[in-house]
Amino acid sequence: MRIENLYLRNFRNYEEENLELSAGVNLFLGKNAQGKTNFLEAVNYLSTGRSFRARKEEEMLHFGAEFAEIKGTVFTHERDMELRAILFAGRKPRQLYLNGVKQKTFSQNMAGEFLTVLFCPEDLLVLKGGSSPRRRLLDNALSQLRKGYEDALTEYSRLLEHKNRILKDWHEDSSLLELLPDFNLRLCRFGAELIHSRAGYLSALAEKAREHHLHCAGGGEELTFSYLTVPEVEDPHGAKEDIFRALIKQVERLHRAELESGSCLAGPHKDDFEVFLSGKSLKSYGSQGQTRTAAISLKLAERDLILQDTGHCPVLLLDDVLSELDEKRQDFILNRLEGGQVLITCCENDRRTEAGKVFSVTDGRIAVI
Repeated sequence: MRIENLYLRNFRNYEEENLELSAGVNLFLGKNAQGKTNFLEAVNYLSTGRSFRARKEEEMLHFGAEFAEIKGTVFTHERDMELRAILFAGRKPRQLYLNGVKQKTFSQNMAGEFLTVLFCPEDLLVLKGGSSPRRRLLDNALSQLRKGYEDALTEYSRLLEHKNRILKDWHEDSSLLELLPDFNLRLCRFGAELIHSRAGYLSALAEKAREHHLHCAGGGEELTFSYLTVPEVEDPHGAKEDIFRALIKQVERLHRAELESGSCLAGPHKDDFEVFLSGKSLKSYGSQGQTRTAAISLKLAERDLILQDTGHCPVLLLDDVLSELDEKRQDFILNRLEGGQVLITCCENDRRTEAGKVFSVTDGRIAVI
């Protein structure tokens, strides 16, 4: 899977650009605020149907423009396809096209046609920040790869919202407590599904990430992971029925505390995973370079698992990935990544790759070096 050509019109700081890309590494060099990340954003939009930076689509329009166009020719599913999105200012809905035919929605008609895995500097917070982004990493990946996972996650979230409302309001209406047993039962059933799926995916992700980290770091450090869930669940990799029974015990143990606090105190909505580097907590002791290397290894592992599950290797998008990496790790990213197309942005103009093309980005214009 690869993007062969990208055409932009009135997108961010690009008035008009038409670029042919290498099937290997594509390295984009330039100072800050020249348009490097904007280019990756456009590629990612064709893959996901959304921006990883903008809250509103009109934010992606060139200043003063009434519309923006992103059009990509991609080789996917053993054939060439054209993906096109037109974004408008104001409330006018976007227009989506697949091979020239207008589509109703991205999720139903275009999702999965072109796959990407994105690394951006904000991803460092996944390993250094609170638990929420780590859960979101697992949930986003599983929603793409496991049929039914997103439905289970949506239903769990809906039930959790209702239970929290009951726990908050039961003082005013004690009859609400009669509803709790049914909500608890269903929460535990869907919760067991989430825990079992997350733990299994993290185990597979950890194995791949460990291999990539050994290559990138030169074998001096070992990356490992540990899934953290409620204490009653002794084995998150075990049978779903065993996890379900453990969650029931947890609910019974916390019943009084939940009534007093007015909120659901534990469950997979509070789960987390911990990352270790040679046995030490990366969150507590990892340097910026070590954290960045681990985050990159996670993205490479995510790419491997998508290839393993779908048979298609997603395009790897690496934004400002070389900062704070030593020469050995930079060389690994620039010249020794294997197995698919890679797009990399970098602020240092002296960087080069032997595995593809190098581009210079200046004020919304791209030229081959």
